[in-house]
Amino acid sequence: MFYTNHIHSFIALMKRLSTLLLSAGLPMIAMAQGWPANYDGVMLQGFYWDSFADSKWKNIEAQADELSAYFDLVWVPQSGKASASKSMGYDVLYYWNQNSSFGTEEQLRSMIGALKERGTGVVADVVVNHRATLGSWTDFPAETYKGETYQMFSTDICANDDGGKTAQQNPGIALSPNNDEGEGWDGMRDLDHQSENVQRCVSAYTQYLKEDLGYTGFRYDMVKGFHGKHVADYNRQAGIQYSVGEYWDGNASVVKKWIDQTKYNDIPQSAAFDFPFRYTCRDVVRDNDWSKLKNASLMSDANYRQYSVTFIENHDTEYRSSSEPQDPIRRDTLALNAWMLSMPGTPCVFLKHWQSYKSEIKNMIEVRRLAGISNLSTYNEFASNKLYCVRKVNGANATLTVAVGDYTGNLGSGMQEIVSGKNYRLALSQSLNTVWIDVPSGTFAENASIKTALTAISADASAQIIYTTDGTTPSATHGTKVASGTVIEVMAGTTLCAALLVDGKVVNPQQRTYYVEQPEEEEPFDPFTMQIYVRSEVAQFNSRMNYYIWAGENDTQLNGNWPGKQISEKATVDGQEWFVQPVEITKASMLPVNIVLNTGSGSPQTVDVTGLTAHKVFLVIESTKQGSKYMVSDVTSQHSTDITDIFAPEQNTLEIYDLLGRKVTHMQPGQLYMIGGKKVIK
Repeated sequence: MFYTNHIHSFIALMKRLSTLLLSAGLPMIAMAQGWPANYDGVMLQGFYWDSFADSKWKNIEAQADELSAYFDLVWVPQSGKASASKSMGYDVLYYWNQNSSFGTEEQLRSMIGALKERGTGVVADVVVNHRATLGSWTDFPAETYKGETYQMFSTDICANDDGGKTAQQNPGIALSPNNDEGEGWDGMRDLDHQSENVQRCVSAYTQYLKEDLGYTGFRYDMVKGFHGKHVADYNRQAGIQYSVGEYWDGNASVVKKWIDQTKYNDIPQSAAFDFPFRYTCRDVVRDNDWSKLKNASLMSDANYRQYSVTFIENHDTEYRSSSEPQDPIRRDTLALNAWMLSMPGTPCVFLKHWQSYKSEIKNMIEVRRLAGISNLSTYNEFASNKLYCVRKVNGANATLTVAVGDYTGNLGSGMQEIVSGKNYRLALSQSLNTVWIDVPSGTFAENASIKTALTAISADASAQIIYTTDGTTPSATHGTKVASGTVIEVMAGTTLCAALLVDGKVVNPQQRTYYVEQPEEEEPFDPFTMQIYVRSEVAQFNSRMNYYIWAGENDTQLNGNWPGKQISEKATVDGQEWFVQPVEITKASMLPVNIVLNTGSGSPQTVDVTGLTAHKVFLVIESTKQGSKYMVSDVTSQHSTDITDIFAPEQNTLEIYDLLGRKVTHMQPGQLYMIGGKKVIK
C-alpha cells in the first residue's frame, strides 16, 4: 500500500518546518552530538535479511508519504556495490559505486530525496570494520571521486587479520604493523583504522554519504572491531547529527564503555543499539517473567538513555529459516513493541513488525507523540511481578501508563485507557484534553467503510466531541457533535478531524486521513537492444565465448540454463575486436541485466557482472582471478558510446554510407557506417 496525489499530513509538514529551523543554525543543532538530546523521533529499520524486493529503493520511495507520517528516520541497507552479485551489502567492495542489490545510484538518490522532502532522514549502513577485495586476498579497488583517487593496500590490513592466517597464506605481502583494535572477523579483511590511508578513505567516504548522497545519519556495522575514537573522528569530520553503533553485547556496562570511547570534549559522538534492552525482551518471553523488564539497559540509565536506540528484533536476530533460526522473540512481539514505543530512548521498529502490525504500531506511535515522550523522558515503576510490568512514563505533554503481561488492574487515577491488545494496555493522562481516533490514517479499498471510535481524553465525564469529514477543522458551529465513545462510520477518501468542545471552544483537534488505494502506475518504458561487447586477456575465452544472463528483480534467465549460449557476432570498435551479444530489453522488469561469461563447458568462467543498464556495455575479461573465477572490468566509458544499436540494413529505409562517404547497399560485419547522421556498426 502507498499514498499518492495528496497533501502531506500535518505531522509531516511540522517535521519539514522543524528540519528547516534546525538547518538555519539554531543552538540545538550545534549542541547535537552523537544523538540529539530530547529527541522524540522514531526510527524504522527498513529491511530484514534478504529483503531484496521490499527494500528496493523505488519500493521504499513509493511509501514515502506513509513512512514519513510516522517515522523520523529510516535505516536502509548498505548502498554500495558489494562483492557478491546479490548481497545485503556487508561484503562491501566499493564505496563510491552506489549500484547495489537494492537499486541504482539514481534510484537511491531519488529515495533519499523523497523522504528528506517530507521531513524524514535516511540512515546509511556504514560498513568500515572490514572490506572485500577483488582478484586476490589483498586486492582493493581504486576509486576516483572529485579528482582524488582512493585505494586501500595490504598495509591497511590488520597485522593479525584472520587470526594470523592472512600473513601465513600471503608470504611476502606487507601488512599493517598494528594488530586489530577489537574483535576480528574471518569473513573479510579487517581494516586498520590507525592507518592514515584508511582514515583518509573512510573519512572521504562518510562525507560523501552525507554531503553528496544526502544521508542524515550513520549506522556503523560491527563497531566491536575497531576503537570508538575513530567513529568520533569520522562523525565530526562529516558533521553528522545521528550516529548509532552496532556494539553487539547484552552487557549494559560494556556497551556504555564503547559509547564513552566515542567521546570528544567529554560528549559522546555516537549512540548505540540497546542490545541489553533487546535481550531483556527476549528473556521476558523465554522465561515467562515480565518483571525482567526492570533489568539494566542503556535506556534504564538516565546518563545514557539519550544514546540508547532500542529495538525488539533486527536482521541478525530474526528467524530466517530452519537452517538459520537465529535468536528470535517467538511471541508477544506486539506487546514488546508497545513497551518499547512507550519508553525513553529512540525506538527502532523492525520492518517485518511494521508490515505485520501496521495499524497497531501506528497507534502506538501516535500515543507516544501525544504524550511527548523523548529519549530523555523519565519514568516511575507502578506495578511489577512475574505476570506483568506496569510503568508510568513522564512525557512533555502528558503521562503515559503502559502495562504489559496479564494485568487487569487500574492504570492510575486520572488516566484514560485508549489502546489495548494481547498483553498490552496504554493510557494517557486526562489532563491532555484531546480526542483519540482509534483507526489510524492509512489506505483502504475504494468504497470501503471505516468504523472508528472517538474517545475524549478528559477529566470531564460529559465532555463533548465535535468532528468534520470534509478536511476542515471543526468549530463551535461547524461539525457534528457526539458523546465520547461514539463509533462513527466514514468512507475511504475521507479526512476526519475531531476535537473536544470545552466551554464553547474547540480544543486540540486531531486528524486522520483514509486514502483510497491507488493502483500502482507503471512508468513508461521504451524497449531497446542492449549491446554487450566482450574481449578477453585470457586466450581460452578468445576461441569460444559463452554468455549466461539473468535479469530483473526475480533473476529471470534470459538465455536458458547454465552454461548459456555461444556468442557468434564479432565487431571492431576503436581498433579492437570484440565479441558482441545483443539482448532485447522489452520491459523495465528485465533490468538490471547480470552476466557470467565462460568458454562453453562452464569452466573456466568469470565472476558475476551485475547491474548492467546501459544501451552499450564494454567488458574486458582480465587475467586476474577471484578464487577460480576470472575478474571482469567494465570499460564502457573508455569506448565509443555514439554507436547506435546493431540492426539489419533491410530494417532501415535511410541511405547507408561508409566512413569515406561512399554509398553502399550491404553492410559488412564489424564495420562502421553512417546512417541518418549517426555511426552504426553491423
